[in-house]
Amino acid sequence: MEQRVQELRDMVEEQFVLPGRLTELKPFGNGHINDTFLVVCETEDGKKSRYVLQRVNNDVFKDMDGLMDNVVHVTAFLRKKIEAAGGDPARETLTVIPTKQERYYIHREDGNYRLYTCIEDAFCMEEAESVEDFYNSAVAFGNFQRLLSDYPASDLHETIPDFHNTVSRFANLKKAVEEDVCGRRKDVEQEIAFAMEREADCHVICDALAEGRIPLRVTHNDTKLNNIMMDNQTKKGICVIDLDTVMPGSALYDYGDSIRFGASTGAEDEQNLDLISCDLELFEAYTKGFIEGCGGSLTKEEIRLMPMGAKLMTLECGMRFLTDHLEGDVYFKIHRPGHNLDRARTQFKLVADMEAKWEQMAAIVEKYL
Repeated sequence: MEQRVQELRDMVEEQFVLPGRLTELKPFGNGHINDTFLVVCETEDGKKSRYVLQRVNNDVFKDMDGLMDNVVHVTAFLRKKIEAAGGDPARETLTVIPTKQERYYIHREDGNYRLYTCIEDAFCMEEAESVEDFYNSAVAFGNFQRLLSDYPASDLHETIPDFHNTVSRFANLKKAVEEDVCGRRKDVEQEIAFAMEREADCHVICDALAEGRIPLRVTHNDTKLNNIMMDNQTKKGICVIDLDTVMPGSALYDYGDSIRFGASTGAEDEQNLDLISCDLELFEAYTKGFIEGCGGSLTKEEIRLMPMGAKLMTLECGMRFLTDHLEGDVYFKIHRPGHNLDRARTQFKLVADMEAKWEQMAAIVEKYL
């Protein structure tokens, strides 16, 4: 590790123009995909500035040019919006530091590296400690949608093709069932039947987008709580980070995936399915916060489809886990035999619980139409 850190120090000093001398570079954060490091510089008068250096995972993100083109253009757009509203773009959006060659990343044999300024006086939460935390995260992601509501989403690169295409995800599952490469089909017929019975649901958002009934929007596609920087004092979200999966899509993807993991009463891989349900208090708190954050930018049809967004993102995730189980656990990391099957079962239980509470979920959403 010491040798690698020294190599990275040399790279940063060689490739970037930074204030003062580089005094520190060390591992930072706990991301599961990219490697992250904190970089500290200090001027002669003792003023310190901090940066975040990241090595982007080439196995996950193969189109680095397209990815960084999305990040640079979206953050530049956000910066103008924030400045026009009298905000502080240094804290309210990411700032990418260009290299001496005016590029936005460095390509090396071990990966692609980029540098951001560090957002100060802020922190990330790994999970909500209260309903208010979940509500605040919804406002932050909704505000992200609002600020980008007039961005030409079709100009963005699709860095992970068909990421939330539920029709495609269903086709992938059907193919895995037919091929049954690991001979596991016989043990999961009940789970397969659950997904197959909901084929028509998989078309709802895709068809609405294709027919123009809901707009194509800029979507974050990884709306975990720890992708929001919270202000140290107010505990409110100030900046949405981790823009690697920003792509064209539906606002319902971001909303629905947040409900999927944030309003569930149990862990994603919980083996006791009796512990899995959709918490309607959390569902309402997030729905209220997301709509408020969007500031009137959502259409009535998008709001009406919110329960379907929550159900579909949960169903999609369950289908992905079940597909991986059938294919031999080649995509998601597992920590025990049947881990992906456990994950699929929790998602399907959550879908079933949402269906049982459908009228209540629809009534909650109806308040905001």
